Amino acid sequence: MNKRLRLSCFAVAIFLFPGQALAQFTDAHSYDNAPVGTNQIELSYAHVYANSSIDTSLIITGAKLDANQGTINYSRYLGLFNRTTWVEAGLPIGSLSGSVGGSGIQGTIVGAGDASFQVGMLLKGAPALTVERFHDSEPASTLGVSFSFTAPTGRYDANKLLNLGSDRWVFKPEFAFSQPFGRGQKWQVEAYANAYFYTNNTTFHGNEILHQQPQPGLEGHLSYSFSNNAWLSLDTRYSFLATTFVDGVDQNNGQQNFIVGSEMNVSISARHSLLFEFAKALVHENGPVITGFAAKYTYTWGKGYR
Repeated sequence: MNKRLRLSCFAVAIFLFPGQALAQFTDAHSYDNAPVGTNQIELSYAHVYANSSIDTSLIITGAKLDANQGTINYSRYLGLFNRTTWVEAGLPIGSLSGSVGGSGIQGTIVGAGDASFQVGMLLKGAPALTVERFHDSEPASTLGVSFSFTAPTGRYDANKLLNLGSDRWVFKPEFAFSQPFGRGQKWQVEAYANAYFYTNNTTFHGNEILHQQPQPGLEGHLSYSFSNNAWLSLDTRYSFLATTFVDGVDQNNGQQNFIVGSEMNVSISARHSLLFEFAKALVHENGPVITGFAAKYTYTWGKGYR
């Protein structure tokens, strides 16, 4: 296959899901309860370095990437059937530089990635509460579910060297369980089960059809709260399958990936918080070889916040 055409696939995974390229796992405490009527704006910056293609559909030996991504997310928490429910929308904007060693091929692109959306609900242990009632509540085990998807809205040209969009829809259902424990319930363990489902890219390399099998994954998060304003977590994710087919031809590239990372959250006040995260791929059979970090700032507002 022509190397120039191969390189055109580099950016698909970077902006597929903002967290997928960096850590490939959902943030710890994502299924904690929150007061209804809460609004959040999150501004994040992520940097990813990979010594091979991080496109989940095609791994290129000798490829090198540097990606810088800024994302803006809006979230709204509400009550539905007396359960805490949320909706979220996000848009990434970034730059990507890539090259293939020994080929002399390189390129850079700047623009918008694929927009992401999510709806979620806490099914157990997290009734919908006002801000006043929420402050009097105690931590409890929770069971949650969410459905995320990305739309092919990002910059994409099948004839270009690099792309920021994927030219396909991606869907991610997820189930989550969290359990606080220990003295003062300062510890929390979380387990997530999810899977990515991909529609076909019908303009792969210009005129080919890319089909990809689902990619199931399991996640574990162990966190410790130093106070009401700060917590630290250790995170892991294992994912597999995601074999690709190009024009019906099996590429024999099923994946086995194991990612580890850490996150630290600091609440400056009731309205302002910061999150820092780091991730590295330890096992990457036919999968992305990545090292990355991110910083996120969240502003919260709503009735009852001061």
